[in-house]
Amino acid sequence: MVRNIAIGTGRRKTAVARVFVREGSGKIVVNGKDVKEYFDSEDQVRVVRQPLLVTSNDNKFDIVVTVCGGGLNGQAAACLHGISRALLQIDPDTRTSLKANGYLTRDSRMVERKKYGQRGARRRFQFSKR
Repeated sequence: MVRNIAIGTGRRKTAVARVFVREGSGKIVVNGKDVKEYFDSEDQVRVVRQPLLVTSNDNKFDIVVTVCGGGLNGQAAACLHGISRALLQIDPDTRTSLKANGYLTRDSRMVERKKYGQRGARRRFQFSKR
């Protein structure tokens, strides 16, 4: 039985990531796949690993993430947020470095809802004078 040291929830747009941190060697598993296998680009993998590198915990913990909703970029940012919150539970002293990089702040930008009488959130139907 593998025990979770810390649990964190990360959110970005409509993506939600549940993060479980365990003792280990630095392996990151996202939805049952390796992080490099799950995310397409190297940038997304870098984003996910960022809080571990900032707190110099990249080879201390194994991380298991279940993420759903949104696209891959939003999911990567949700993973970053969740990992940061979980690392904060393990060591509260890392708060300053995580906060300085903005990893603990939930990015609140969401898609604006469509309004009635309009074509989109802000786009109006074409106006005809005659």
